[in-house]
Amino acid sequence: MKALCLVAALMLAPAADAASNAELIAASIAAPARSAADRERDAREHPQAVLEFAGFSPGMIVADIFGGGGYYAELVAGVVGPKGQVRLVNNPPYDAYVRKDLDAHLAGNRLPNVRHETVDPADMKLGTASLDGAMIVMSYHDLYVSDAAGGWPPIDAADFIDQIAAALKPGAALLIVDHQAKAGTGSSAAQDLHRIEDSFARQDFTAHGLVHEASLDVLRSKDDDHSKGVMDEAIKGRTDRFVHRYRKPLAGDGAR
Repeated sequence: MKALCLVAALMLAPAADAASNAELIAASIAAPARSAADRERDAREHPQAVLEFAGFSPGMIVADIFGGGGYYAELVAGVVGPKGQVRLVNNPPYDAYVRKDLDAHLAGNRLPNVRHETVDPADMKLGTASLDGAMIVMSYHDLYVSDAAGGWPPIDAADFIDQIAAALKPGAALLIVDHQAKAGTGSSAAQDLHRIEDSFARQDFTAHGLVHEASLDVLRSKDDDHSKGVMDEAIKGRTDRFVHRYRKPLAGDGAR
């Protein structure tokens, strides 16, 4: 009887953990200190579903890479809690672009478990096996944008992803959210439309030893024909977006 009870408890544990994380995410979203602008953004970002899919949990160290002004950093901070940490990592051009939002999110040390880091993409100083999780939300495509005259120097995408893969602990997850490009365009639409193809992303990350574990369709939109830039008022905030979860294999596992 005791053995049966133990087996039952072990089978129920993952479900209990998932329920607990869902409650933490809901509480983080509902936190009264969040801005009205972020609450308005929630309606189009579906953060409850996205963060449940990501699987971040209390005590984790999570890197929000090219996390911009801190929308997701604040939400994840509420999930990982005071024993965890969010590393909000931007390069100098990204910091400059989002300065107003960034200052508002970090004002007065209101997010004590968020550490803002301004880095050179060629050396992000993420460490080795230092991260329990990571995310790149709507900025992965920027690895394939080059506009030195406009203040965005080219980035070595392969090296960038290698740094992330090295920083993830075995078994850690990487969340990718980005704007879908037309089929067959790969990364070529990143430059002008700020879009990238989901199949290209899958090939890109799996080529660096990560496993594509699952996709989520909550941000998909049939109203977007992928022909417009993501800042075009006709589609801004309503683009078709893919959501992928990758995982670094445990020792002895092979990527697929």
